Amino acid sequence: MRAATRLGVAPFVLAALLSGLELENLAAGIAANARGLTGAAAGTFLGGTTFLALGVAGLAALLSPLDTQLPRGTLLWTAAAPLPLLLLSLDGELSRLDGAILVAWFGVALFGLVRAGRELIEPDAPDDGQSRGSLARRVVLPLVGGLALLVAGGDALARGIRQVVSHVGIPQTLLGNTVVAAAVEGEEIARVVIPARRGRPEVGLANVLGTIVHFVALNAGVIALVRPLPLGHETLAVHLPAAVAATLVLCALASRGLGRLQGGVLVVLYLAYLALAISVATVNA
Repeated sequence: MRAATRLGVAPFVLAALLSGLELENLAAGIAANARGLTGAAAGTFLGGTTFLALGVAGLAALLSPLDTQLPRGTLLWTAAAPLPLLLLSLDGELSRLDGAILVAWFGVALFGLVRAGRELIEPDAPDDGQSRGSLARRVVLPLVGGLALLVAGGDALARGIRQVVSHVGIPQTLLGNTVVAAAVEGEEIARVVIPARRGRPEVGLANVLGTIVHFVALNAGVIALVRPLPLGHETLAVHLPAAVAATLVLCALASRGLGRLQGGVLVVLYLAYLALAISVATVNA
């Protein structure tokens, strides 16, 4: 909130813009795809989206109800965000051209989300240009310095997935969409709960909505741009529809705020998704 005040933007807008820059998730997806773990690579953005929309939002609402009414446009743009990914995946692969389309769509969808979010209460004007410059240095320098670590970490995670698949026998598609997705995005629960408890539930929801838009458009697009991404049967039959449906359900329930009842519904749906994913993986093993 303090950063939003210094930059002169609504806290919702800043959260939506920055929350989805999950470079560790992107690095893991790129590395997994490079090592031939295509199901796990797709799981970083598909399983990640499902976990965010159902698991994170649901658990956060149970811990601290997100009683806020967001502008209708923010929910419509989020609900629409995974639809191009769904259409481009119908041929069973995300090509480099598909990746470029998704990255372009990301710019459109994020702009729409942010513009709709500007309807929320704006903070006070920034103090001065020096505050902006100081904030930029504090954000950009650690970001640049951490890129090399993220690349190395993503490769290490991909190697770890391959070892688990080889020695434990857990299918890599299931692993990427469930365990890896939850492990990488688990801290998002705190990013939603803390603002809600401080009286800014719209900021908590902005973290979820913004990250979903990043995952289904930017992350999916960049991974395909680096290397075309084949999509297996389980990905197309289970995890892709689940990510799209989870996003739509979240947006529908969040139209009037997320209380504990809605949070419980989301968590139950996520558990049902896990049960379905495990059963399908077991049958196909």
